[in-house]
Amino acid sequence: MSELLKRLSLNQITLNKLSLKECVDLCVRHQVGWIGPWRNKVAELGLAESARIIREAGLQVSGLCRGGYFSAPTATERAAQIDDNRRAIDEAAALGTSTLVLVCGPAPDRNIDAARGMVADGIAAVLDHARSSGVKLAIEPLHPMFAADRSVICLVDEALELAQKFPAEDVGLALDAFHIWWDAYVYAKLEKCAGRILAFHVSDWAVPLPGIFAARSMMGAGVIELRRLRHAVEAAGYSGPIEVEIMNEALWNRPGDDVMEEMKRTFAEHV
Repeated sequence: MSELLKRLSLNQITLNKLSLKECVDLCVRHQVGWIGPWRNKVAELGLAESARIIREAGLQVSGLCRGGYFSAPTATERAAQIDDNRRAIDEAAALGTSTLVLVCGPAPDRNIDAARGMVADGIAAVLDHARSSGVKLAIEPLHPMFAADRSVICLVDEALELAQKFPAEDVGLALDAFHIWWDAYVYAKLEKCAGRILAFHVSDWAVPLPGIFAARSMMGAGVIELRRLRHAVEAAGYSGPIEVEIMNEALWNRPGDDVMEEMKRTFAEHV
């Protein structure tokens, strides 16, 4: 197996209709040594059982999706979101990963600046708990088309500026090729991220997009310079697992073994 394939991780949403146990079994069968679970799938099985299954299969956990969504209209709701992020930190620690991916959340009204302030305040509120749990917080900038409903943090440099409010050993970035490839200045921005990159996710941007949320395609099926992005992320110091994270309805309806085979092949060819 190549060194690159040893870094391949299955982000569980790529096989969204399968259980965590089914995804773990597929990883073992296809010799994929990493997995990136989603919290809803962990909850279906139970945290202790999820951790046991992953551990006994010999898999490593690249990260947990997701924390975040700190912005909310009332102080009570914001406090509830902070409590949920503390639970997400506990889940990440129990699963054996040091990375919790943060999708920061939309503005609860039209005040996007205030929402960004809520995100910073939310991270500050859970920072001590994350540190004591051995979990790092990875801020994921999302493509601007998700600014209204998923995240007010959209640019690499914007996410970096937010991360830099906190110690580098506690807060960094989760960089997803689907969200950042289009930025004319992305490579210059990535150079400034040295020491802050905690996760790297790949998929592709097909033309036309098959949807908005379920918009992603297999590597090589679209226009993203995936290998160039990987090299830039590595030049900034990241050498960890690389998650394949694909939301795609057609993919979800295919047999898991077929998806895994194509994932490994296109990952090797294009990443």
